[in-house]
Amino acid sequence: MAEVVHVFDEPVYLDTKPYTAQVAGRQTGHIWEGWLEFAAADGSDVRRSPRETTQPDRDALAYWATGLSPTYLEGAFRRALEPSARRAVPPTPPAHFDSPAAHPVADVSGVVVADRAVLDPFSVGAKGEELLRRELGALRGWHLRNIIRAYDLADQRADLESLSELELIEVIVDAVQPA
Repeated sequence: MAEVVHVFDEPVYLDTKPYTAQVAGRQTGHIWEGWLEFAAADGSDVRRSPRETTQPDRDALAYWATGLSPTYLEGAFRRALEPSARRAVPPTPPAHFDSPAAHPVADVSGVVVADRAVLDPFSVGAKGEELLRRELGALRGWHLRNIIRAYDLADQRADLESLSELELIEVIVDAVQPA
């Protein structure tokens, strides 16, 4: 909650209208932020400046306020009357979905659902069978099945789910390497 930490004895004038000036502040996290408030003597107008300072505690904010000159108060009053133009930040549009899309996978019936593979076996295989085997050996079975399905390296009716990772690698290597 904001509180007044200092009230100035001398008013600040707008044309000939006197305004009482005071420093207000509040604790925000581990620091205090301070601003200036200006109230017309007749109560018809009240203004505030943007944040003028941050201080480590309330006492430091009160001490800061005692050092403000009349010239500083006039500048703060101008800032309170005519806030500097700020570029409006466009609102962030809402997300279209509540979660990411599911990763494409093939179902156990052998119907291809995956359309992407983690690597192109033909591109890697063109660099040599040994490299292809090494790259494939670093992958899990579901990656290998996706490669086989994405590149049509086995009959659609093949039961890929029952094959081990070593057997899946052989299917890929056999399909990629020239006879």
